[in-house]
Amino acid sequence: MNQMSTLRAPERPTEPAYFSVWDMHAYYGESYIVQGISLNIHEGEILALLGRNGAGKTSTLRSIARAGSPMVTHGEIWLDHQAVHEMGAHQAAQAGIALVPEDRRIIQGLTVEENLQLAQIAPPKGWSLERIYDLFPRLGERRKQEGTTLSGGEQQMLAIGRALARDIKLLLLDEPYEGLAPVIVHEIEKTLMQIRDLGITTVIVEQNAVAALQLADRAVILDTGTVVYDDTAQHLLDNKEMREEYLAI
Repeated sequence: MNQMSTLRAPERPTEPAYFSVWDMHAYYGESYIVQGISLNIHEGEILALLGRNGAGKTSTLRSIARAGSPMVTHGEIWLDHQAVHEMGAHQAAQAGIALVPEDRRIIQGLTVEENLQLAQIAPPKGWSLERIYDLFPRLGERRKQEGTTLSGGEQQMLAIGRALARDIKLLLLDEPYEGLAPVIVHEIEKTLMQIRDLGITTVIVEQNAVAALQLADRAVILDTGTVVYDDTAQHLLDNKEMREEYLAI
């Protein structure tokens, strides 16, 4: 069993991975949330970032996206040889990082198509609207419908489609299956596999850990803001003791 100590970070690689986080620390005010997280992801890989509620998963995604809250006080973030830790949120987005938050943030009063077009106002542009509609035919069918009136699954498709409308290298998904029926979850999973096949690197935070592990190549478990497991997703699926201890599944 490849279990990391919570007392020290993994050794720093001599050559940077496609995406790397090294000894990242972040705070919400006085609250110490992200406590020295390190991880490496290969290009085109799906990483399941797991842990109990309050483990620091969403905070880690927001820190990577340079959201400003929590405040990153120490550490390095590298994407395709670019120093993301030196960037603000706008610059990180231009460098190819897209965060799809749990609440999806569909803009009220705008149609599906207008939500997608808005994402392409500033460069660099990503997928064309036609390509997004090919991936999500339902969005094409509802292109003139107000985005906030879509079903939960359709809103999740729109949120992912909006991310792809930018030229992205790293897709960060926070609870993409939240509140969705199993048949819609399966549809989103198929979409994420297609995205992986196109070489886009993905980090998925998901309470439905088994579903995330069945999709992912690798898994990282956080516990109170630190990494306690970093190995293949299949290894974790096969490791009942580790799942029970840190994920209660």
